[in-house]
Amino acid sequence: MRTPLTLLLVFVMAFTSGACGRGGSAITVVIAEYSKDHTKPFWQGLAEQYTKQTGTKVDLRFIDWNSIDQQVSTMIQANQPPDVLNLNSFSSYAKDRLLYSADEVLSPKTKDDFIEAFARGGRYQGTLYGFPILSSARAFFYNQDLFARAGIAAPPKTWDEFLDAATKIQKLGGGAIGYALPLGPEEAQAEWSIWMWNGGGDWKSGEQWAINSDANVATLSFLSDLANRHKVTQVNPGKTNRTDGAFQLFKDGKVGMVMGFSPFAKELDAEKKVRYGVAAMPTRGSSAVTLGVEDYLMGFKKKDNQDAVKKFLDLYYQPENITKWITAEGFLPVTKSGLTQMSANEKLRPYLDALPNARLAPTTDPAWDKVKLDVQQNIGRAVQPDGKPRQVLDELQKNAVASGGR
Repeated sequence: MRTPLTLLLVFVMAFTSGACGRGGSAITVVIAEYSKDHTKPFWQGLAEQYTKQTGTKVDLRFIDWNSIDQQVSTMIQANQPPDVLNLNSFSSYAKDRLLYSADEVLSPKTKDDFIEAFARGGRYQGTLYGFPILSSARAFFYNQDLFARAGIAAPPKTWDEFLDAATKIQKLGGGAIGYALPLGPEEAQAEWSIWMWNGGGDWKSGEQWAINSDANVATLSFLSDLANRHKVTQVNPGKTNRTDGAFQLFKDGKVGMVMGFSPFAKELDAEKKVRYGVAAMPTRGSSAVTLGVEDYLMGFKKKDNQDAVKKFLDLYYQPENITKWITAEGFLPVTKSGLTQMSANEKLRPYLDALPNARLAPTTDPAWDKVKLDVQQNIGRAVQPDGKPRQVLDELQKNAVASGGR
């Protein structure tokens, strides 16, 4: 049984331990898990290097993409934010004044090295809060062997050609799938963005949300028809995730077409099981549009942590560190020094070439964090057998407007 004196000592020890943590003896860093092979080893090595240089320990946490948005939201709501966070959105935290600006936690050399387009995507009201960590551009992958068996001479350029190709592949039988459509919670907003833009729609019209526009309803109805009327997708696309669902089906040689990106190509090249080609997106418009993605690092304002956060960020952004990790993961650079080093890589050429025609999600709008989560959790309902595309988009539109932003 603990005596009052023992309980007092326990309380004092817990208090002083917590105070030391706030004073800079440890920082919490939350990183999204991009791959099983590269993410943990790189960041664990960087954390060890940081601790040797500064004496500050790193509580390093890795969270998979399926749950990171929800887990981070819970941490923020509980007033327990990390010191450093890696995520694909930032502006709602900037709006709530939770983040350090670049001027507060990045060296001038680091700030000047950012490619301007990616720095622009990390600004809220003109100030840089979301520090670009890596970028990617999506491309259209197709299985060359399934195309040959189905008598398809070239990757489709229009939606009519796409549907024709998907139908021919599905008719091969033996478990062949025309198109892998991932509208599950992992990254439904990315898949939807590509189809939406190539269908002539957009997230916003001017400064107003336009999620339920007629063009977007037509596009989501087209996707629903792929699953339910034409039956050229995998089973239950509304709950299929990208990484462990659509990508895995393509890697198994079962899928004719899928939206991918450079890290996916790196996996295919390593496994050497599928002969594949990479092309522009099929479109209803005059020119194909792709999705450009940049993810961010951000530093949360906490008592006595500014110097520790600054040292951690500047260590990561040293050219030999950031380029090492981006290269290992197969992503695209966000810094001028990284672009210089990586531009000679012919494997990255299709994605680097796609960047000029890439669009970004509206990450600078503070409402985007909530909109993105809402889309991830709900847009898949539209492609269920009893799905109602217009009703789903009406609900998403209503929630987006209610979320504020601009």
